[in-house]
Amino acid sequence: SGLNALHLASKEGHVDIVRELVRRHVDVNQPTNKGNTALHIASLAGQFEVAKILIENGANVNAQSQNGFTPLYMAAQENHLEVVTLLLANGANPSLTTVDGFTPLAVALQQGHERTVAVLLESDARGKVCLPALHIAAKKDDVKAASLLLNGDVNVDHQSTSGFTALHIASHYGNVNMVELLISRGADINFQAKNNVTPLHVASKWGNVGVVERLLRAGAQLECTTRDGLTPLHCAARSGHAHVLQLLLAAGANYSAKTRSGLTALHMASQGDHPECAKLLIVQGADVDDVTIDNLTALHVAAHCGSVRVAKILLDAHSHLDARARNGFTPLHIACKKNRVKILELFLKHGCTVDITTESGLTPLHVAAFMGNTSILVLLLQHSADPNAQTMHNETSLHLASRAGRTEAVRLLLRNGAMVDAKARGNQTCLHVAALLGNCEIIKVLLQHGANVQAVTRDGHSALHVATKAGHEGAVSLLLDSGAQTDVLTKSGFTPLHLAAKYSRLGPAQLLMESGAALDVPGRNGLTPLHLASHYGSVTVVRALIQKGASTRLQTKNGYTPLHVAAQRCQCDVARILLKAKADPNAESRNGFTPLHLAAQDGSVEMVRLLLDHKAKVNARAKNGLTPMHLAAQEDSVKAAEVLYAAGAELDPTTKAGYTPLHTACHFGQLNMIKFLISKGCNVNARTELGSSTLHLAAQQGHPQVIYTLLESGADPNLRNKSGWTAGHVAQHQHYLNIFDVLRRVTTSIESWEEVESYDEQVRQKVPQEENVVGEHDGRLVSGIPRLQLEKPDVMGEHPVTDTEEELGEVEYTAIPPSPVFSRAASQQALAEERVDRTDAERVKMRPGLRNRASAENAACPQSGGTRASDKYSAISGEDSIDEDVAYITKHSMHPRTKHDADVIVNGDNIQASAQRLLLAGRDGSGFVGGSGATGFLGGGAEYGGLEWDFVPDNVPICRKPVTSGYVSESV
Repeated sequence: SGLNALHLASKEGHVDIVRELVRRHVDVNQPTNKGNTALHIASLAGQFEVAKILIENGANVNAQSQNGFTPLYMAAQENHLEVVTLLLANGANPSLTTVDGFTPLAVALQQGHERTVAVLLESDARGKVCLPALHIAAKKDDVKAASLLLNGDVNVDHQSTSGFTALHIASHYGNVNMVELLISRGADINFQAKNNVTPLHVASKWGNVGVVERLLRAGAQLECTTRDGLTPLHCAARSGHAHVLQLLLAAGANYSAKTRSGLTALHMASQGDHPECAKLLIVQGADVDDVTIDNLTALHVAAHCGSVRVAKILLDAHSHLDARARNGFTPLHIACKKNRVKILELFLKHGCTVDITTESGLTPLHVAAFMGNTSILVLLLQHSADPNAQTMHNETSLHLASRAGRTEAVRLLLRNGAMVDAKARGNQTCLHVAALLGNCEIIKVLLQHGANVQAVTRDGHSALHVATKAGHEGAVSLLLDSGAQTDVLTKSGFTPLHLAAKYSRLGPAQLLMESGAALDVPGRNGLTPLHLASHYGSVTVVRALIQKGASTRLQTKNGYTPLHVAAQRCQCDVARILLKAKADPNAESRNGFTPLHLAAQDGSVEMVRLLLDHKAKVNARAKNGLTPMHLAAQEDSVKAAEVLYAAGAELDPTTKAGYTPLHTACHFGQLNMIKFLISKGCNVNARTELGSSTLHLAAQQGHPQVIYTLLESGADPNLRNKSGWTAGHVAQHQHYLNIFDVLRRVTTSIESWEEVESYDEQVRQKVPQEENVVGEHDGRLVSGIPRLQLEKPDVMGEHPVTDTEEELGEVEYTAIPPSPVFSRAASQQALAEERVDRTDAERVKMRPGLRNRASAENAACPQSGGTRASDKYSAISGEDSIDEDVAYITKHSMHPRTKHDADVIVNGDNIQASAQRLLLAGRDGSGFVGGSGATGFLGGGAEYGGLEWDFVPDNVPICRKPVTSGYVSESV
């Protein structure tokens, strides 16, 4: 029998003897007469320790006996799980079969050893998702194992976790015998797995001719489609399996079938450059110019993929060489985009139109210039392509090469007649483009070929403006060395130094100043670079300008100095630099406002302190009499008011119209400021020029909490204005019934309140509506009752100074006063919404004092939401003199001052590459087979960036006016 001591010891599990025999160099792989080694015997007997020693000493784990048995087969047969695991861990091959074709898995399945089967399956998966046993058998073409598995009640179409059946697996691996078995056991030959893929799709894709034949004989459907509309014919054509393609066509497959994106089998063959497939399809009658939903022909696809052989076949079959896809792109455009030199040579040989254009005017030379392939450029130029052809936006190939940073392409185009100063839309030259990108190499090449360094756009921007705004120091230096003028003004009146100041470009600013740029050149409205740097908080540029001698005292047309601007913008660091440079803290604007007015209005405690520390006049008066305390009162800036008061600010200064800060606070309902002023001892019964007390204004505006506070602080409700009306009369006339009820109880000088309603009715009857204009009937008597005069805040006579270039959405520095609260809350909200729409809500940033005003007023004025007597008495309905005030609101658009952080922009051209998209094809560039984006094979415009572009000028608001209080007593 050939058994030796090692064989016997291994069978019985004598570990010590086995170890000793091995130590004495007994051959561990010595077979018996039947070919079994000691490892076979140990595995069959389940002797784990012995098997381990044998393996450690070189036993062959894949040795086969005369019948093909392996140690693994024997261990699996006897369900020795530990030994099976040991053998697999040491390289045992589970695919080795006996002479009868059985694998270890098959015998384990036959014996019903479930745990061993599980281990073998897990090992066979090799780290991938475990397949069901039948699928593994199908993959390995283990027909016997599959037969065993299919005995009994087994679902032959059982799906794996990825959705495929065993027939799909067998079709994939070309296992014809397994396919025969599965079909004979009732497998569904048209079973649609994930994405509706059938076994015929799989076999066609992988070129398994035998499987395709068997599936077709069994009745597989030729026109079944995947989720994306792919037929088996598409799959075979894409993969280049001509024999499968021939079988499918012979069986009657439709060569004109299209995917969801409109791709035919010929498109697929073109993508993969499979000439034999293309020939078969054309011979069968496939239309060479059939198009996808994006109007792509097979020739477009061949151009994109560089399929030269298929392209030649298509052209020989008379495919239209100048066929236009969506947006007008031809195969020639696509070949240029994808840098397909061989395709281009083929197209040129067949007489393509070299200057054919897309819908947007792009020629193939435009595309090649942007891509920068000099070989393609040379070929096109040799075939008389026009280097100066323009797109619909007047861009030449030189513009596109400059934009893409293709230096060699720029040189080549210039050597072949490209106009160096060609102007695109808006008069932008290639030098502007290179300056925007800061590409010094291209700038040098353009200048060497005579580019005009002084050329300006339609809006007056030179290349130096553009490079400065973008912050490209190298480009700025190069342009200056080439003679670029530093003081060229845009149409908005701004130099490159203005742009450097606005965008905080210190490097370019220093280069400009070293080259002699004028420091104090005013813009259209008197704005200097220092004004702009102050507005935007460009501390380094402010410092550099001052060090070079820029004046801190120059004023804009409305009289604002850089310190005014810094104060209004709360740019404290800038203000410190300006003050250190002797800026005048008491400089007055055209209407007499100082930086302290603006700081108080803004509520910036730090700025107020800074100005006061530098001797700013705390009681400075504007021409209409407004002091910083008035503006702090208007904005409810209590903290700023505290600083002003501590510095000696008067509590009761009056404007020309007689407003004190308390009047202002009462008018706008600023309760916090009212309490502060009263706590400091202000006069609660102060009178305006028209005789109104603080109570009159609070009643007129409908602020109940203000009324309560004033009454508690000693305000006299019996005071009458010059028309003879008390605060109670005003509240009654305004239909603020809650307020009227309070005032009626405390007013002792009035015997009857009926006169107001009688007056209203008589006014409606006796005073013509067209005469209801502010001031026209002041003092008129109706039945002996004097007409009520309502008071309104002043409108500042200081006109805004703005840059008014036509395309700019200018935003003024100017702040317009808040509207009086004449209407109910809903109307107030409507006005507020109108204001937000007008100022762009996304860019408005209101100060804390104003941010909460609407909610504060609504909370303080509950009657305004619904306790007026009726709509017929509403101020909105045209009632008496209130109608005059509403007309005034509408006419003058009074609303709270807002800060426009993002709106106030310098007029320097914002060169934006918005792009005429070079949509050479479709979507995502992914291939054709599989994926809903199959037509996206051509890449798309994103790769190009922008090809259409223009200069979008920015805004420069110049002056910001304080909001005023008081009455309309001065003409504007």
